[in-house]
Formats: sequence, C-alpha cells, structure tokens
Amino acid sequence: MHTPKELGTDNVGKLLMRYAIPAVIAMTASSLYNMVDSIFIGRGVGPLAIAGLAITFPVMNLSAAFGAMIGVGGSTMISVKLGQKDNETAVRVLGNVVTLNVLLGVLFGGLAIIFLNPILRFFGASDNTLGYAYDYMLVILLGNVVTHLYLGLNSVLRAIGQPKKAMNATIATVVINTILDPLFIYGLDMGIRGAAIATVIAQVIALVYVWWLLSNKEQYVHLQRGIYGLRSKIVKNIIGIGLSPFCMQTCACMVVILINTSLRTHGGDLAIGAYGIANRITFVFVMIVMGICQGMQPIAGYNYGARQFDRVTEVLKKAIILSTIVVTIGFVVCVFTPVPIVHLFTSDPELTDISANALRIINCLFSVVGLAMVTGNFFQSIGKAKISIFLSTTRQLLFLVPLLLVLPNYFGTNGVWITIPISDILSSITAAVMLWYFYKKEGFKTNNI
Repeated sequence: MHTPKELGTDNVGKLLMRYAIPAVIAMTASSLYNMVDSIFIGRGVGPLAIAGLAITFPVMNLSAAFGAMIGVGGSTMISVKLGQKDNETAVRVLGNVVTLNVLLGVLFGGLAIIFLNPILRFFGASDNTLGYAYDYMLVILLGNVVTHLYLGLNSVLRAIGQPKKAMNATIATVVINTILDPLFIYGLDMGIRGAAIATVIAQVIALVYVWWLLSNKEQYVHLQRGIYGLRSKIVKNIIGIGLSPFCMQTCACMVVILINTSLRTHGGDLAIGAYGIANRITFVFVMIVMGICQGMQPIAGYNYGARQFDRVTEVLKKAIILSTIVVTIGFVVCVFTPVPIVHLFTSDPELTDISANALRIINCLFSVVGLAMVTGNFFQSIGKAKISIFLSTTRQLLFLVPLLLVLPNYFGTNGVWITIPISDILSSITAAVMLWYFYKKEGFKTNNI
C-alpha cells in the first residue's frame, strides 16, 4: 500500500493516473449501470417506457442524495479517525452508517411508496407514462434499503484502503444487471418491472459481497456486535460532513423536475424520453471526469496542506487538461454522431429524431464543462467547501432555473435544450474567475495554469 508521503514526492502525472484510473473505472461502470436499464427498456418495451423511466430520475436522485449524505459523511469520518489512530471510533462510525442507512432507506422508501402516484405526477408523468414509471419505481423503492446499504458500505470500503474491491463490486452490479435485464424483460415478459427487479437483485448480490468483505475480523474496521447503536456525536458529524453532496444532489433533483415539467408542457412524453436518453449518454462522460477529479483530490489536498503550491498547480492543470479531452470527445460523439448512439436505446423514428436533436443542442458547448467540474472539486479537495458548494449550485440554481422559466416560453422544446449549454458556459466562466481570484489571493503563479 502506498503511503501518504508519496503524494508530496512522486511524479504528479503518474500519481494522478494511479489514483484516477480505479476511480474512472468505477465511475464509468456506475454510469453504464444506469444505461443498461435504459437500453433494454427502450428496445424491449418501447418509447413511452423510456419516457416513464425518465420520470423516475428525480426520485432516484433524491434517494441517492440521502445515500450520499450517509456514505460520504461516514466514509470521510472513518478516514479521519483511522488517521488519528482512533480505530474504536472508526468501527462505531461503520455501525452507525449501517443503522442510518437502514432507517433512512425504510423511511424514504415507505413514504415514497405511499405517495408514489402524486409524486410521479408532480415530476412530470402523464396518463401515458404513469403506469411505466409506477411499475419501475415501486420495485426500486421496495429495495431501497438494499440500495442505501450497498452504496454506503461501498464508500466505507474505499475509505479503509480497498478501492479496487469497491470498484469490483460496482463492476459486478453492471455485469449482473446486464445479464438479468434481458432474462426478466424478454424471457419472463415482465417489461419495465423486470428491469427494476434485475437492478435490485444485482444490488443485493453486490451488498452480500461488500458485507462479507467488511465482516473480515482481520481488518481494523469490520462489522461486529455492539456497534450499531446510534451515537449522537457520530450522527451529527456524519450528517454535517455529508450535507454538501446532499445539497448538490437535491439541487440536481429539483432541476430535473423542472426540466421534465417544462418538456411535458412544450414537447410531450417523447421529449421527456429524449431527455432521459440524452442525459444517460452525457452522464457517461461526466462520470469519467468525476473519476479524474477523485484522483486529483488527495494529491491537491496533501500538497496544499504541505504548502507545495507548484505541485498543487501541476495536478490541477493536468486534471483540467485530461477532463477537457474527455468532454471534447463527448462533444464530438454527441454533436456529430448522435443518431447511432440514440439507436442503442430506441428504434422509434420520432423518438430518435427528438433525442438526436437534444444531444446536439445540449452538448454543443460540452467542451467547457471539464474546467467547471475540476475547479469545483479542486476547491473541495483543499478544504474550501463553501466555494465548492457555490460553484456546484450556481450552474443549477443561479443560471439553469431562471433560464428554464423563460426560454421555453419563446423557443418551445428547443428552449429547454439550450438552457443547458448556456448554463455550462456561464458556470465555466464563473469557475475560471473564482480560480483566477483564488490564485491571485493565495499568491500562486497564475501563469502556471
């Protein structure tokens, strides 16, 4: 196992690759996991089913926000306690992560099931898509505890120095889901409900694997009796640390609701389905950039604390370059070859045309997104959480929401699509200005960027 000292001495480029590649693989697998259901549902059930699936995104995002709050908060706290050699508290945190995930999983899942119909209507479901959305989401919510536990414990696995095993668990869910989807959708003729059952089963298997790994008594931090009682101080710290990703994902959920509602008004069910397809495709490239950001964070944080600013600048610059290459590839794929990509999800001519048009417009300025994403994560990695939250929420609340309230009234469905690239360029300019000001204030050499 590499020691933290390497973060301040080894070649920055090699370090970034060493830390980023496992994260990129895990994040890409996670995005493919989300794509698999969309592809099989679109090809096997139909265009309205794709629209119904898109309606469920806000519910799933909101559930993931609660999961991220506990997972990120708990894993971060465990890392800190292990660094302080306080293994006993680290084990207690693990137990509290399990208990909180069970409680929140049951509470969120139960309330969402009780009010599922009005929730889906509020999120943009019509008479044509409500049935599909309800059938899919009911199964997912019944397995909500499993989802929360799996995501939370997988985060803990990374925190205790087993990122490759956490990555393997993520990849396993993709492979299992890919195998089970056609079996349940086609073989057992279960339609969209079959896709949801396949998803839950894949997560159950992954959870069993992660639980087994964390039950190993040879590890400093492992599952054991007597650690599951909630401790108020631990709970407060977990929630306090995890509040940042929770707020960001909640904002993203609100934006998706607004987009779906606007699309239902100006474009109808197929426009919502097109957004679901475009969102899934774009998400792959976004997740790769997130993996690069995860690789950058420990390097930037360590060297910032060590006042080795040249290394901070170098890793930031390399992360921006790599991320810009990734999103530029995404720009080329989505803008110049949208139809073949869309055909993975649907053969319906009308949905294909709407989706291809959406992909072109949404991603016409995609090349600038890498700068904004890396900058936001950079500030988080050096302890500037407020700036990071500001940059993350600026795109959604300050730019995207006002544009969504205005532009669709003049340009219809295309007005919804163009709000996204406009928000991208505005948020990237904001990030660049914040980064320049920070470097100037900190006395860094801005000409190194």
